[in-house]
Amino acid sequence: MAAGKEIRGKIKSVENTKKITKAMEMVAASKMRKAQDRMLAARPYSEKIRNIAAHLGEANPEYVHPFMQVNDAKKVGVIVVTTDKGLCGGMNTNVLRAVTNKLRELQDAGIATDAVAIGGKGLGFLNRVGAKVVSHATGLGDTPHLDKLIGPVKVLLDQYAEGKLSAVYLSYTKFINTMKQESVVEQLLPLSSEKMQAEKTGASWEYIYEPDAQSVIDDLLLRYVESLVYQAVAENMASEQSARMVAMKAATDNAGNVISELKLVYNKTRQAAITTELSEIVAGAAAV
Repeated sequence: MAAGKEIRGKIKSVENTKKITKAMEMVAASKMRKAQDRMLAARPYSEKIRNIAAHLGEANPEYVHPFMQVNDAKKVGVIVVTTDKGLCGGMNTNVLRAVTNKLRELQDAGIATDAVAIGGKGLGFLNRVGAKVVSHATGLGDTPHLDKLIGPVKVLLDQYAEGKLSAVYLSYTKFINTMKQESVVEQLLPLSSEKMQAEKTGASWEYIYEPDAQSVIDDLLLRYVESLVYQAVAENMASEQSARMVAMKAATDNAGNVISELKLVYNKTRQAAITTELSEIVAGAAAV
């Protein structure tokens, strides 16, 4: 029964794996709810600051912020938002595939690229493909903190304000629902009028600026861009926990199927061994 002992060992191993994946599924489900609440809580702020930025842009058209100007440069920036850990299905693969297509498109057009990696998986990918990584942020944990994101992203924002970049793109996984996440590559800079479009109320907006219009708009648009990056990271974290929960549930179900198949094979092997022993006993008795 050497074969039976080996099969029993495999069954025990798969059962242990099933316990691990089940525990990871429960943990991901708990974190997913918190991540979704955090993401939904950040959306009203993003919407409000978007409307205020659009209203200020219409109220003071004589001043154009550098983030809204189109630069003529042969270089762009790409912010890649991924996870620090794996075991979340094809989530990172999908967003990195979209980034690869964008990098190839820019390379074919003869445009250089500076990249910022948020997340360990994206950093490793950019290093493997030979992209120029100017800054990165890893080890964000389960809660995104804006102070950890401002530094790496500010490198590209400063380059764009100085006219060294013609555009800045933001790639992340957008949360649709628990079962669906979408990989997107959006243009972050220059800020388009469509992206900042305010609600049409028919009213004219007049503001009193303190200390002056330029200082207020500069600070506001910087906060606006930072809120876009924060919202992207929050969406990515919610997508990560949802994808991990689904992946671990599928792994748990597959482990149960493997255990059933192994038990069937074990029972067949044991039955064959018993049949063989009975045949040998009957043959021996007949010979006597």
